[in-house]
Amino acid sequence: MNIVNSAVSLTVADPAASSRFFTSHLGFREVLVGEEFIALGRDDAAVDLVLVERDLERWQPGQGLAEVIVVFTVTGLAAEYERLRSEGAIITIPLRREPWGELLMQLTDPNGVAIQLIEGISPISG
Repeated sequence: MNIVNSAVSLTVADPAASSRFFTSHLGFREVLVGEEFIALGRDDAAVDLVLVERDLERWQPGQGLAEVIVVFTVTGLAAEYERLRSEGAIITIPLRREPWGELLMQLTDPNGVAIQLIEGISPISG
């Protein structure tokens, strides 16, 4: 098997709201817009995102309720944190340093999709 591309499909109540969030704050662009979905991409190594409108007629309780966190490894996270704060992005976990050697922050889009941005750094020595 040779995987040539990857995408994560996120089922949300309002794909347009999520698209605005990802395009405004995280540098994605809309590559395909359909009646019930919006596909987003970037020109770097980020995974493509497909925002699919939740179909309440087909959805059943307990189906697809696993917690999903979209994680992007980035560079220059401290500067990105300040930029996102100044843009008014919803920051649910402020920038912090983890003992195992990682800077981490978390955003939440208007549909409740959690996005973690991480950057590898030196571990905290004891």
